[in-house]
Amino acid sequence: MCLHNVSGMILILSKIVYFLITPLTWLILSVLIWAFVKNKKRKKIARISTIAIVLFFSNTFIYKEALHLWEVPAVNKSEIVHHDVGIVLGGMFEYDNSAERLSIRRGGDRIWQAIDLYKSKKISKICIVGKHGDVTDKGLDEAVQLKTQLVEWGIPEKDIITETDSRNTHENAKYTAALFKQSYPHFESFVLITSARHMKRAKASFDKQNMEVTPFSTDQYVGKERFYHWNEFIIPDTDTFNGWFGLIKEMVGYVGYYFF
Repeated sequence: MCLHNVSGMILILSKIVYFLITPLTWLILSVLIWAFVKNKKRKKIARISTIAIVLFFSNTFIYKEALHLWEVPAVNKSEIVHHDVGIVLGGMFEYDNSAERLSIRRGGDRIWQAIDLYKSKKISKICIVGKHGDVTDKGLDEAVQLKTQLVEWGIPEKDIITETDSRNTHENAKYTAALFKQSYPHFESFVLITSARHMKRAKASFDKQNMEVTPFSTDQYVGKERFYHWNEFIIPDTDTFNGWFGLIKEMVGYVGYYFF
C-alpha cells in the first residue's frame, strides 16, 4: 500500500475519532437513549447525562478555566530573539471556489503574526506548512496559494518556503523536519507559529521529530490574567459548547503522539 493511501486512511480515521469525541455527539446519543430506551434506570441516567452535558459544556467560566490550563500563552515579539525561520502551520484559510480566492479563519492570526515578525526582522524566512486537512479536495492548497498571495503583497519569493503535502499536525512536523534536513540544512533556529490552543500539541509533534522550535502562540482565547463577565458564570453559550470540541481534539491529539 502506497504512503499516500496510508496517509488518507489515517486522515479518515482521525476524522471518525474527532466525531466521536465531540460533546455534540455525546449529547445526541444521550438524547436518543433518553427518548427511545425503555429501561427506566437507563432512561434516568440518560436524562441526567443530557442535562449535565448541556450545563457543563455550555458554561463559559469552566471552558475558560480549562483553556487557562491548556493554552501556551502568547508573548510580545520583543521577547523573541532573531531566528532563521518562522514556521507557520496551516489551518488558517478556506478556499472560496465561487470567488476563487482564500477566505480567512480565526487562525489567520498565525500568518498575520508571522508577517509582523518578518517585517520586524525577528525572522529571516517564512515557512508556510500544509496543504489542507479535508478528506476530499475542496479547492484549498494552502501553502501554495498563500505564498502566491504574500508575493503579491511584496514579500520576496526567496524568503518564503513552503511544505505542500501535509494534512495534519503530525505530518506538518514530519514533513517540515524532513524538508529542512534535506533542502535547508544551514538553517538552525526556528520559531513555531500557531494558535495558543494548538501550540502544545504542535510543539510535541516537532519535539518528536527532534526539531527544536521556539513557540510563538497566536489567536489565544484567554490571556494570562483571568477576567470574567457575570453572564459567563450562569448563562449557557452555544459558542462555548462548540469550542469544547477544539479543545478536546487538542488533548486527544496530544496524548496520541505518545503512541504513534
